[in-house]
Amino acid sequence: MAGIDGKSVIIVEKTGEINMPRKIPCWQPRYTITPAIARFLMEIEAAKAIVGHTPLPPWVENRLREKARVRASHYSTYIEGNRLTLEEAENVIRGKEPSIRGKEHDAWEVRNYWNALLRVEEWASQKVPLTEELIWKLHAVVMRGRRAKPTPYRDGQNVIRDAATGAIAYLPPEAKDVPVLMSEMIAWIRKAEKENLPVPLIAALVHYQFVTIHPFYDGNGRTARLLATFILHKGGYGLNGFFSLEEQHARDLGAYYRAIAVHPHHNYYMGRAEAELTPWLEYFLELMAKVFTEAKDEAVKLAEREMPVEPEQVRLLDRRARIVFGLFAAKKTIGTKDVAAALGLSERMARELLREWTEQGWLVLRNPSKKGRQYALAEDYRQFIGNLTAK
Repeated sequence: MAGIDGKSVIIVEKTGEINMPRKIPCWQPRYTITPAIARFLMEIEAAKAIVGHTPLPPWVENRLREKARVRASHYSTYIEGNRLTLEEAENVIRGKEPSIRGKEHDAWEVRNYWNALLRVEEWASQKVPLTEELIWKLHAVVMRGRRAKPTPYRDGQNVIRDAATGAIAYLPPEAKDVPVLMSEMIAWIRKAEKENLPVPLIAALVHYQFVTIHPFYDGNGRTARLLATFILHKGGYGLNGFFSLEEQHARDLGAYYRAIAVHPHHNYYMGRAEAELTPWLEYFLELMAKVFTEAKDEAVKLAEREMPVEPEQVRLLDRRARIVFGLFAAKKTIGTKDVAAALGLSERMARELLREWTEQGWLVLRNPSKKGRQYALAEDYRQFIGNLTAK
């Protein structure tokens, strides 16, 4: 990771330094449920319940979800030194051509994170189990794009250094220990889910352990944040996609790094493996409670406004179709990428839905070309677009 705005953060590189190996026990995270943690968990539950019972039109939900995804993609890459502004990142995601000369790699990182986030939401909606294979696939999307082959674990030692001083900030476990540590983490997740450990707690601990193992040479932080998001969505804490934990981490990077560096020694084998994780949990869950409460407040505020009534023909469409219907409030035509982004699906699934909706008759094909295929509302539905604007 590189410096941001002149601040001293961390960089990662391969190194020849050898850790001192030892026998690795099964992962048993050490933590205590303090009164503060219990309070944060209750605040999270309260916000989740209110959002779940706050009715919003599907296109309003989609706008909130889109905003959160854009901010997550920008801020998670920003943490790693990405130089794009929020506006530039949004333009990249929207497929516009912003002036990013010299920042092509930064744009690539943001696009990859956006696509990885959509993949995470799709897997979560399908209740795909969290496995090492899923992690390899996720990391490949983060680092090399949607069609990349799964990434193998690192085969050598790496080191995290302070960008300002060059001093070692953290020396992860040796490469030969990574497969065992990762399999133990996955086994712990299954055990925690079976024992009904609170989902936010699981997400927090996996975030910590993944970064601690540092199983890849690069992209570990982004992948850890996406894994936490996957666990939350899959476990029923997706909050309709209205939140971005990444943004809050980025707003106080010092607090983020201090919280995750739970032991003063930089060597994994010299204390990090058995570190007391209560301070990290308090940090993560306090931040999550704050983010959930803010998302709840925004949803309630929008619901209290006088929302337009959906026409009967629109109400008869299924939920996904009604979300896509709402896209026409801002566009005359839409494509596969628009639908995939709005629904958190792969482009293949989006194409299937567009084909079905065209057969149903509420969409019509406007541009039949394979690469630039566009769809518009059928005439019977076009008349309802004016109703999408809230008063």
